[in-house]
Amino acid sequence: MPAAPQSSDHRVVIIGAGPAGLTAAYQLTKRGVTSEILESDTVVGGISRTVVADGWRFDIGGHRFFTKVKPVDDLWFEILGEGEFLRRPRMSRIFYRGKLYDYPIKPMNALTNLGFIEAVRCVLSYLWVRVRPPKDQSSLEGYIAANYGWRLYQHFFKTYNEKVWGVPASELSADWGAQRIKGMSLWSAVWEPIRARTFGRRRSKDKVITSLIEEFNYPKFGPGQMWERCAELVTEAGCELTFRSRVTRIKHEAGRAVEVTSVTDGVETTRPCTEVISTMPMGALLKAMDPPPPAEVIAAADGLTYRDFMTVALVVPLEYSFPDNWIYIHDPGVKVGRVQNFGSWSPYLVKEGRTCLGLEFFVNEGDSMWTKSDDDLIEQGKRELQQLGLADASKVEAGYVVRMPKAYPVYDEHYRANVDVLRAWLEENTPNVMPVGRNGMHRYNNADHSMYTAMLSVENIFGEHHDVWSVNVEEEYHEEAGPSDRNAGTGRDAPILPRAAIDDAARQRQGQ
Repeated sequence: MPAAPQSSDHRVVIIGAGPAGLTAAYQLTKRGVTSEILESDTVVGGISRTVVADGWRFDIGGHRFFTKVKPVDDLWFEILGEGEFLRRPRMSRIFYRGKLYDYPIKPMNALTNLGFIEAVRCVLSYLWVRVRPPKDQSSLEGYIAANYGWRLYQHFFKTYNEKVWGVPASELSADWGAQRIKGMSLWSAVWEPIRARTFGRRRSKDKVITSLIEEFNYPKFGPGQMWERCAELVTEAGCELTFRSRVTRIKHEAGRAVEVTSVTDGVETTRPCTEVISTMPMGALLKAMDPPPPAEVIAAADGLTYRDFMTVALVVPLEYSFPDNWIYIHDPGVKVGRVQNFGSWSPYLVKEGRTCLGLEFFVNEGDSMWTKSDDDLIEQGKRELQQLGLADASKVEAGYVVRMPKAYPVYDEHYRANVDVLRAWLEENTPNVMPVGRNGMHRYNNADHSMYTAMLSVENIFGEHHDVWSVNVEEEYHEEAGPSDRNAGTGRDAPILPRAAIDDAARQRQGQ
């Protein structure tokens, strides 16, 4: 990266060294501004980190490098270099009752795998909902049942979504289901191929389901390699990166933030600032303001909640590998929701003759799963692998546990209003404090969304007027870009979870 002339007009403090924070720091160095980066953890990358343990490398969730935003795609290669990327095949399937099913669901494949008798039952179930459709189709349950029938809904839609979000599928919004099945029904999925073969007709463009990408880019040593390299570049350019540094106070006066105070290993440090780029959870950011916002703003901050995440990584012989990047686990008899095969992501993540399987659990910080010891979680992972028939528990050679708090911002029916309250207060009282990224904006962003919000915020510091909040809004999410999508937000979203359902689920977990 070429050296830029130094600028003394800006003292930017960046809170968080994940994709958004480090992208902001990198873009600032191009303009001659060196920032101070405060990271509460001991590694960079946030949820896009790559964990390193005993020579094994594994992701938190799995990260395919594709984007509809060309400036982000260009930046990935600029930071890491083309030679450090692998071109990987995309493959993800559903594992259910010992068989693998295509994802997204292809009804003919699903019916074939289920067997003749169950296939007939599924078709009859679908015919029944044509006569007696679900009364309430505003929920995921009602919407999917109306399009596929109750039996296919029970097999392939109910369990996984309830594992991910921790509330009954009857409480999830229908638009979430509509985004996932993209307008398909059992009838259209079975009839369209027959009609095409029989009559030679092709569906019009507006009815074609957008395909998923066949391949994607991936750093040799995992997504964390990207952010490890980015951290090297910005520190070499003069940025200061401090780990284990928790922001406790942001002083503001006369309509601007002027100081950021953090605690590192028990030592409090205050840094003057002209701008703050924040990726810390949005509610925590507002609660760190000094003087504090009014009570209604604090109440809105307290109203933002999260779903948390754990990976139990188990080392197994190569015979237990599979070609998928990950498989979705729809079996209600186990708690694991998804299993990554890190050897399918990159041979550089694993060791010869073995692979590492990452069992993913969707949890809430403080619940019975979160508080289990690492040893107990590893034993549970081994039992569930054996129960599913994916691996012999006695052949597991090693295990590692990674807990990731606040992995998924939760959208309840009040979140948008709460975010609007916090945004309005920041814009009126501290316009030089810029929330970016997933937790910073309480937005269910991919890494490319997060990076792009940081890139636009840096441009705003230098006089542009981008609406950062327009990234990832009101657009259908597909893995392939249309010709007019060069700088569009990719529109990934999350379901609305009713607050009452969240609270009920929390009470049930506490009672377990």
